Amino acid sequence: MLSKTPPMGFNTWNTFGRNINEQVIKETADAMVEKGLLDAGYEYLVIDDCWSERERDPETGKIVPDKIKFPNGMKAVSDYVHSKGLKFGMYSCAGTRTCDNYPGSYDHEFLDAQTFAEYGADFLKYDFCFKPVSADGPNLYRRMGMALKACGREILFSACNWGNDDVSKWIRSAGAHMYRSTGDINDSFASMRDISMSQIDNLAYSAPGCFNDIDMLTIGMYGKGNVGSTGCNDTEYKTQFAIWCMFSAPLMLGGDIRTLSDDMLALVKNKNLIRINQDEEGRPAFLANGANSKCKAFAKLLSNNEVAIMFVNIGEDDDSCNFYFEDIGITASSGFGLELTDAFTNESIGVKKEFMRFPVKAHDCAVFIGKLAK
Repeated sequence: MLSKTPPMGFNTWNTFGRNINEQVIKETADAMVEKGLLDAGYEYLVIDDCWSERERDPETGKIVPDKIKFPNGMKAVSDYVHSKGLKFGMYSCAGTRTCDNYPGSYDHEFLDAQTFAEYGADFLKYDFCFKPVSADGPNLYRRMGMALKACGREILFSACNWGNDDVSKWIRSAGAHMYRSTGDINDSFASMRDISMSQIDNLAYSAPGCFNDIDMLTIGMYGKGNVGSTGCNDTEYKTQFAIWCMFSAPLMLGGDIRTLSDDMLALVKNKNLIRINQDEEGRPAFLANGANSKCKAFAKLLSNNEVAIMFVNIGEDDDSCNFYFEDIGITASSGFGLELTDAFTNESIGVKKEFMRFPVKAHDCAVFIGKLAK
């Protein structure tokens, strides 16, 4: 089953944008393996927009790779990525053109799916630019979903319609394995905060087989790259990663793998947080307290009778998060509480019951894995 847990990998867009080529992809593939990211679960290397020639091949009608960026063709790049033990991802668009004005797949879905299969693609990100007004958005994704089923190769379908057409309510039925529910992220705390918090009401739509994608991670970018903004500090990147893991979001790295610092590498390889994200039951997180507060508490039921708890301060001032065990179903009369272990330090803070008031600095978070205990 594809996407039994949220997909993990790297996408070129945040760092490289249009500046992609064969050498960049090979160097990134090398770095993903050498830096232990493949071993940590990051298996997809996805080329985003701007990989093709500006027009289809006039004889075959196929989308073809840019001859300067990819002089040996896309199959050679795919073969190199596969030789590293990674899976290879590509990009197209449900409209007539891609978002950067390259050929889209509108009314070419079956040909393009076959082409991607010939290249050895394992993943397709499918965008939503330049859609004719007369075209039905959901049906365009059904068309590509069916085309991928007919192409003869197992390809993960990453739908990217930015949350249009109440996408959460139908995209699983179109065959997608993950779907974008928001606009594009930029490298700022405000963007990360607004995108993630906008999806609280949609968290329950994620489940094994199809996960809500709140866009690629910007961890380690520090304002550089293709989606540069103010940048974030290490604390803010820590919070971003924790939220993505709690929300069962696909973990698609966007920072330059070749230059990620040791601290950022350690963050995105954190085994406890990845375990929360990749939990086999795939149960959604829920807001446990703080709906009208800047300091929020989220909970997520895990397999093996465990519970993940996250306190996150999205405000500009240090604060404390209130947490009532009653709000996750553990009553005082039950006699139970949670034995909590810090997901970042592996330190136990003991058994907590009934109520916690946990201090969290501005833009920071705390994550615990709990086991029922008396």
